[in-house]
Amino acid sequence: MSNILAGLFEPHSDYKKLEADLENSGFGNSDYIVYLNEDNPHSPYIVSVAVKENQIDNAKNVFSQNTVMKTYLFENMSIEQANYVDIKNYINVRNKAEIHNSPDVKIKGSTSGMDSEVKF
Repeated sequence: MSNILAGLFEPHSDYKKLEADLENSGFGNSDYIVYLNEDNPHSPYIVSVAVKENQIDNAKNVFSQNTVMKTYLFENMSIEQANYVDIKNYINVRNKAEIHNSPDVKIKGSTSGMDSEVKF
């Protein structure tokens, strides 16, 4: 079974160039799907590519040449299983599970406050 490499792309990037780059690097027309949001053309779009183990780096290079924002690798998934709703749900779950950087937290030490010592 193959793997799916999905990429999230900026809305202003050219998906036609991405398609041409994928095909020029050895992927067939039936090996990838471009998911466009026709209701909102200014939203990011997703591309999924069926890759074997030895093709993952090749697909990542094509994605990075086309200014991918983030990539996701889904193992043991075929291109037939990579419909838009499922890919989007998997990406949302991974984003929620990811530990994001938190802002710098400043911890102030106690000076002379209340303590357990009783003074007379």
